[in-house]
Amino acid sequence: MTHPTALRRFGPPGARPLLALHCALAHGGAWAPLAGALPGVELIAPDLPGHGDSAAMPEGADFHELTTGVAAELAARQAPVDLIGHSFGATVALRLALERPELVRSLTLVEPVLFAAARGTPAWAECHAKQAAVARLLRQDPAAAAALFHAEWGAGLPFAALPARQREYLTARMPLVVAPGPLLMDDLAGLLRPGGLEGIGVPVLLAEGGRSPPVVAAILDTLAARLPDVRRLTVAGAAHMLPLTHPAPLAQAMQDLLARA
Repeated sequence: MTHPTALRRFGPPGARPLLALHCALAHGGAWAPLAGALPGVELIAPDLPGHGDSAAMPEGADFHELTTGVAAELAARQAPVDLIGHSFGATVALRLALERPELVRSLTLVEPVLFAAARGTPAWAECHAKQAAVARLLRQDPAAAAALFHAEWGAGLPFAALPARQREYLTARMPLVVAPGPLLMDDLAGLLRPGGLEGIGVPVLLAEGGRSPPVVAAILDTLAARLPDVRRLTVAGAAHMLPLTHPAPLAQAMQDLLARA
């Protein structure tokens, strides 16, 4: 691998390969609940660069570009693969489907934080202000920035109630949340370019939590309107971390997706 990457595997070796890209601040183990609810696949979950047991980010490297390269290398080993991404990982999954379509068999995007897709909506303006506040606070008090970010995008447990080791892990990686902000807000990678989404030729599942930040629904509205073969899942009672908190309905929807791919 061009970047030393730790892998976590769930399910029977040699089964249908599902490559899973986690959200920022997590690690590949976050997919365990979904893997337990999704039989018949081998779920391959890398720790993204700078996360879990993978190597730290090289100085000056582009987090999104590097992660996309890692995902492409892993997908190429067993292509085509079913591909799922969550949050930041979902934006990488979308980029891989656009840039290397031959590697992808189906695509599941769980709350992709491609904020540029919601530009022009009140939800985008609110999100932009909150993201800017996190970036400003990070320069002064990284732990406070992590707490502010977690309140919006976490699994519901207050930041102060998390184990100290987890709080330290999240705080140390907050620069990886802030760094790709311009790319996600302004679509610097061109994921929304004319004709791109319309050219994705595999079935797509868009998943969101019913209690997630409003910008998520605005993003999915844009993607759903442009993707040619797309279904949408809204999980009532779930928030942004739905792969952890509500894996069963996500797994059921994915089983339907895999049967069509």
